Amino acid sequence: MPVEIRRGTDRFLEREPGRLTAHAFSFGSTYDPNHVRFGPMICHDDHLLRSGEGFPDHDHADLVIVTWVLSGALAHTGPDGPARVEAGQAAVLHTGAGITHSEVAAAPQTRFVQVWLTPAEPGGAPSYAVLTPDLTPGSYARVAEPEPGAAFSMARLEANQTLIVPASPRTHVFVGRGALLRSSLAEPLHDGDAFLFTDEPAHELTAGVPSELLIWSFD
Repeated sequence: MPVEIRRGTDRFLEREPGRLTAHAFSFGSTYDPNHVRFGPMICHDDHLLRSGEGFPDHDHADLVIVTWVLSGALAHTGPDGPARVEAGQAAVLHTGAGITHSEVAAAPQTRFVQVWLTPAEPGGAPSYAVLTPDLTPGSYARVAEPEPGAAFSMARLEANQTLIVPASPRTHVFVGRGALLRSSLAEPLHDGDAFLFTDEPAHELTAGVPSELLIWSFD
């Protein structure tokens, strides 16, 4: 399917005390054969946490985990020591052969989007970095290239600003905040909705209100 619209309301929800998570792909005991992965992306989670809640120490191996904080702040502990990720920052974690880490909200309410990628090469040493991109309204800012052939970018748009999303073999555009106007592709997209493009040309997207887009491209 060259163009898929994944509505936020179609994601499956997981509720725990102090946490609400919307899963866009199969996760845990919930299996959706139509939404297992998108290229190397095997997890796209939208988390809303109350202060002090989140994910205490747990283990990962052979994953690349990229986190974007939309609001609030996230406290992280791991092999590189403690870190704090604020709204407008990204964290890139290479788990390598295995790590133990934690992620807990460090503000009254924290919302973050987390993507898991399968690495090109398993194993290796873990690493963690916090990145602060320069986000100018109307611009397309490359945030990270955590894996060969995988790029994460951000765009902030004011109302009625237009963005050209470049062509790529696979492109995932998630509306983290705001809304996109109706286009030839779909009715308006809202907070939590996503475009999944496969072998599509460049597309022009226009914001209806101030918006924040998370954009992944895969070779």
